[in-house]
Amino acid sequence: MMNMRGRVQELVRRSLRYQKSQFWVDGSRLQFGCLTKFYHSSSSSVGCSPSIDGPSCSRSMASTASCAVLSEALPKDDLSSDVLIDSFGRFHNYLRISLTERCNLRCQYCMPAEGVELTPNSELLSHEEIIRLANLFVTSGVNKIRLTGGEPTIRKDIEDICMSLSSIKGLRTLSMTTNGIVLAKKLPKLKECGVNAINISLDTLIPAKFEFMTRRKGHERVMASINAAIELGYNPVKINCVVMRGQNDDEICDFVEMTREKPINVRFIEFMPFDGNVWNVKKLVPYAEMLDRVRQRFKNVERLKDHPADTAKNFTIEGHCGTISFITSMTEHFCAGCNRLRLLADGNFKVCLFGPSEVSLRDPMRAGVDDLGLKEIIGAAVKRKKAAHAGMFDLAKTTNRPMIHIGG
Repeated sequence: MMNMRGRVQELVRRSLRYQKSQFWVDGSRLQFGCLTKFYHSSSSSVGCSPSIDGPSCSRSMASTASCAVLSEALPKDDLSSDVLIDSFGRFHNYLRISLTERCNLRCQYCMPAEGVELTPNSELLSHEEIIRLANLFVTSGVNKIRLTGGEPTIRKDIEDICMSLSSIKGLRTLSMTTNGIVLAKKLPKLKECGVNAINISLDTLIPAKFEFMTRRKGHERVMASINAAIELGYNPVKINCVVMRGQNDDEICDFVEMTREKPINVRFIEFMPFDGNVWNVKKLVPYAEMLDRVRQRFKNVERLKDHPADTAKNFTIEGHCGTISFITSMTEHFCAGCNRLRLLADGNFKVCLFGPSEVSLRDPMRAGVDDLGLKEIIGAAVKRKKAAHAGMFDLAKTTNRPMIHIGG
């Protein structure tokens, strides 16, 4: 047992991307050999009182929302599993899996103009590795998986992956974020394979502007995919729109009009900084400003009651079939209720979109580490997740991978 633990510890040290070989919980070092003791000593309080120099849940900024998320999301039949509970009591039941770094668009906020160096195929997770890791997360409490990229629909075995994932007992939602370029022809089969929720990225309703912003043609195909999703019964069809001042902020109300007659949820996303996307605060359109523009044009814009783990602030508009939402990562972060984890295409595990730290699950898995060892690596990474990401201007200075590498 000790030999296996020492072996796993060594693999963790080697796989940490930024040369941080020790785990930290609220400023205190957590030795790897204490993980099992830590997990079970905190289980009696359902993750709200870490036993190793950590604050009680009531003293953390995450207390109210995180405990609400925890009580609702914890598997009712397995309260002893706390692999996915961090030191602030947040239970992570949502996993985003990037299937590929490749994409058939070159969106300015996602990829540098010169492109990015892609990970060799041999270093990307295989179908079997994805399913194995997904099983580990689901048995630990994940009940929602979102497939991202790159562009997930260009992966050749996408249907097989979806069929395998949707067959995992305990998984309730299998969703996908896609740019919609080839979605229309693939969506009927993907729905048969278990994809039950769709987000389609679209940042402009003007074809010429689409070509400028994505550096590719394809606006008509994206619109066809939106309509195909509606016809297939997806409700709502979510549209992700990254708003950038001087580029598409003049189209906010035009996007809102899309919700009048169709079951569409338009999600306006504040422009976020990643390596290579030339983020500038002058390009940021704050949530408050976007909402004000909508309210000047439309009557009775009413806030919905959001779930504690929602990243979006959701609104209805009188007379509209659909809804609108705002994702306010920059101006009003939602870290207190965060329940999301990320598995990158190269097998790196990331607990915060804006955090630079990553740990490889691919390397220990290929070295022969068993499922228990992999869960210990996952649990250690989750335990060192911080209470909140850095502020807006600090984020702009923080080294992070391009969005195309991380996954949308």
